[in-house]
Amino acid sequence: MLLTKEQLSCVISKHAERENGLQDLMEIMLESMMINERREYLNGYPGNKGNGFRQGRSYGQGRVLEFRIPRDRYGNFHPKILALLRDQETECERLAGSLYCRGMTQSQVGEVFGEIYGEQYSKASISRMIEYLRADVDQWLQRSLEAYYPVVFIDAIHIKVHRKRSVETEAFYAALGVKEDKSREVLGIFNRPTESATGWEEMFCELKSRGLERIGLLVADGLSGLASALSRVYPTTPLQRCVTHLKRNMLNRVRHGDKQELSQDLAFVFRVGQPCNRK
Repeated sequence: MLLTKEQLSCVISKHAERENGLQDLMEIMLESMMINERREYLNGYPGNKGNGFRQGRSYGQGRVLEFRIPRDRYGNFHPKILALLRDQETECERLAGSLYCRGMTQSQVGEVFGEIYGEQYSKASISRMIEYLRADVDQWLQRSLEAYYPVVFIDAIHIKVHRKRSVETEAFYAALGVKEDKSREVLGIFNRPTESATGWEEMFCELKSRGLERIGLLVADGLSGLASALSRVYPTTPLQRCVTHLKRNMLNRVRHGDKQELSQDLAFVFRVGQPCNRK
C-alpha cells in the first residue's frame, strides 16, 4: 500500500516523538537514499548486481549514526551521501581544533558550537574532536626524519599558555631543516617550561631518536647553553650564530656616529649570491 505525502508525514512525525526517534529516522533515510543510489548505479553496469549490505557508522548533526551500507558484486559502489557526512565532520573538527589552538578551553569551544549548531554537539562530541586533533599533532611530532640535513635553524619563542585556571609563559623550541634539494622542513616544535641547556639537549636527543643522524651546520642566535648541548649530541656539527644577531653585536661595539658606515660594510660582507665587485 502506497501512502500519500500527508500520511507519510504523519507517520514520520509520530515516530520522531519517540525516544531516539529522530536518530532512527535519519538512519532509515540514509539507508533508503543509499539503496536507491545503488539502484541507479547498477543501471549503468548491466553485468553488476547488488551484494547485500555492510555495517557502517558515521557522524552527522552531532550524532553517531549506525546503518547498513549497500554493496555491489565488484565492490565499486561508494554512496555519495557518506562523503557529504564525512565532509561535515571534517569541517567541524577543523573548526573545533582552530578554536582550541587559539586558547579557548574545551568548555568554551562547546559553547561556540552551541551558539552555531544549537544543542547538536555534546561535550563528549567536542572532546572527541579535540582528541582527534591531539592525535594528529602527536603523529606529526613523532614522524621519522631524514638522516642528514645540511643546515638546521633553531630558535626559542615564548608564548602564553593556558594551564588549568592560569596563564603561564612557556618556551617553545622550533627546529627548521634545509634539505639537500634546498627545500625546507619544520623538524619539530618542542614545548618546555623555560629555555635552558637541558631543554636544548633534550630536543637534540629527540631529533636523533627520530632518525636525524647528522647536521651539517647549526644556525642559531646566542641561546643559553646551546653550544654545550650541541657538543654532547652532535659533536662534529659546527655552530654558526645567525647573521642578524652577529650584526647587532658588532654594531653595539662601535660609536653611534660609526654605526651607519659599519652597517653598510656589513651589508656588503653578508650579501648572498651577488658577485663581489667592490674594491
